[in-house]
Amino acid sequence: MEILDYVVIGSGCTGAMAAQTLVESGVHVTLLDAGADESKYSSIIPDKDYLSIRKTEQEQYRYLIGDAGEGIAWGGIKTGEHLTPSRKHILKWVDDLLPIESQTFFPMESLAYGGLGCAWGLGCCQFSDVELQAVGLNKSAMQTAYNTIAKRIGICGAQDDASPYTIGELKDFQTAPVMDRNHSLLYQNYQQKKKSFSKHGFYMGRPALALLTQSQENRKAYAYKDMDFYSDNDESAYRPWITINKLKKENNFQYINGLLFIKFKEQTDHIDIHCLEIETNTPKIFHCKKLILATGVLGSARIVLRSFEEQHKTLPILTNAYSYIPCVQPAMFGKEAEKHKLGFAQLSIFHDENGDNMDVAMGSIYSYQSLMLFRIIKEAPLNFADARIIMRYLMSGILIMGLHHPENKSATKYVELIHDMNAITGDKLKINYVLDDLEKNKISAREKKFKSRLRALGAYAIKSINPGSGSSIHYAGSLPMDTSGNLFTTLPNGKLAGTKNIFIADGSGFNYLPAKSLTWSLMANAHLTALNSLKNE
Repeated sequence: MEILDYVVIGSGCTGAMAAQTLVESGVHVTLLDAGADESKYSSIIPDKDYLSIRKTEQEQYRYLIGDAGEGIAWGGIKTGEHLTPSRKHILKWVDDLLPIESQTFFPMESLAYGGLGCAWGLGCCQFSDVELQAVGLNKSAMQTAYNTIAKRIGICGAQDDASPYTIGELKDFQTAPVMDRNHSLLYQNYQQKKKSFSKHGFYMGRPALALLTQSQENRKAYAYKDMDFYSDNDESAYRPWITINKLKKENNFQYINGLLFIKFKEQTDHIDIHCLEIETNTPKIFHCKKLILATGVLGSARIVLRSFEEQHKTLPILTNAYSYIPCVQPAMFGKEAEKHKLGFAQLSIFHDENGDNMDVAMGSIYSYQSLMLFRIIKEAPLNFADARIIMRYLMSGILIMGLHHPENKSATKYVELIHDMNAITGDKLKINYVLDDLEKNKISAREKKFKSRLRALGAYAIKSINPGSGSSIHYAGSLPMDTSGNLFTTLPNGKLAGTKNIFIADGSGFNYLPAKSLTWSLMANAHLTALNSLKNE
């Protein structure tokens, strides 16, 4: 029987960072993964900017809307509707292998090579000291880890009014990308009214992004092609598979895909890892000395509940309440489309009502161009034919704000594993998520304040769209951090309570979920968890 040294489960952002930390330490690492990938569309997307493609490419329909029109979403707004054909693979196998039952929670999970990180919006925020304390993380260790991750993935940003909420204490970062005309006008208006904004607890500035504005190693500087939702050919945007591809060249790393991790069983001198070969439904068992789970919060909940043979045991769940708000900026109506453009967020606005960098709501502001009109026309209060004509004229003045709210635990937000004879795994995750009236009222009031601040800058909300709880794709808290050692908790060093050599590298241990962009903090925590797994404690 071969006993592997360190096994990491999952190739998303947390799995990639945990694996890199372990590989760099010199131990032997095996990464087990489902690894769904995409080659049909990404290989045919030309190395051109969006407007040039629209004007010159005969087969642009293939990668813009898909051969079978799979990039076109019908019906009501739902989680993941923005995914383009070349990103749809992140949902491959999910419905069959990760079944969920819920009328109140609509999450997104992934079994892709690179996980949800394949479609990450690149937003990076440091949690403040008080947020880290509420989450359960050590602020000194996290500050060091933030710097480590920033060097690995490359982060751009700026020193401005939003810095305390974005780059924080980070010193080594690249310059922020050039803003388009839409955002430049909005930001100019903010500069003239910033004193009024600060009196109301609002601060605006450039977001920190995991995006290269200067070339780094084999990754190219961002080229403003506005194809960010379709292609990563230049690798200027960080994706976890970039790290995994690099690790594959190391002698002390191996990658094995095509596997669904089912459960673990800790023996006296090793851990049994029970998997399912996805293509054949054949069980397969690996053995290791130390196991690091980076399967995402919902995935870790499933696996731990199965492994401890606990059906109907409820675990908490955290997610940021989320809505997106299309806005129009009349001063930009009828302007010519810009060739050199950025698809990622270009401005962030934070509401810090108490001025203590705690309980902060965050709005990320985007222009709208390369995702194409058909996604937004159906939300206009007009018939399709008229909306198409009008929206073409308005598009240069359209902004989209994605608004996130912070989240605390409550008894009405939980997950449990229940029996399902129709599921390949024999079970499914049942999720109940209900906000109380106090939470709903606070979210509604804050949203109104954000809209008011945008109006002061010359941008007017058309409507608010709520895709449902879970649509933020920010999840945490299913195995809360605790020093008690009770089952279904995580120790401060990342170890799963009740085990000797099993660690949780995703956000399952977080006791509080700030509204700020989450992934940088997740990766920093994964790095620290991997370091702790190297210790014989």
